[in-house]
Amino acid sequence: MDAAHRFLFVLGSTRVGGNSERLARAAATHLPPGATARWERLIDDPLPPFFDTRHTTGYAAPGGAGLRWVEATLAATDLVIVTPVNWYSVAWPVKLYLDHMSGWMRVPELAFAKTMAGRSLWAVVVDSDDEAAGTAAPVVDALRRTADYLDMRWRGALLGHANRPGEIAADQAALAAATTFFAA
Repeated sequence: MDAAHRFLFVLGSTRVGGNSERLARAAATHLPPGATARWERLIDDPLPPFFDTRHTTGYAAPGGAGLRWVEATLAATDLVIVTPVNWYSVAWPVKLYLDHMSGWMRVPELAFAKTMAGRSLWAVVVDSDDEAAGTAAPVVDALRRTADYLDMRWRGALLGHANRPGEIAADQAALAAATTFFAA
């Protein structure tokens, strides 16, 4: 990676400073020299409800929060989804963000799918189970499939295990993996 890499960390938790964010910030301290990092919390500028109108009215270019989010996403060379596991899935703000992507792909002037093709998608995921439980697997699979669908490069998932706030500090394996995650 070189200085041209622009990382967008999409923080999906509804808990500010939660375990997934802490793990992502630990990993980000090891970004390549010259890479930039932009941190955006989905709940700070929430996307509106998403309505699937692809078979009826289609989609208009987004405004408001949608425009800000699509512009931030398109500006990134490296998209990092940061989410806890909630009911075996991504946190709801991340799901809403992904839903909006399906609309952005259908707005010709955005050239969303064409622009995102070839860029990198990473994930930082924290679940509350131990490693053997595998509750993060559906989240990782959904995000890997998202990368495939958008013809993005799937760069993998950094997994952590923690439940109560701050417990990620005790996951030494995740913190060790964080030191080399973005070197992949």
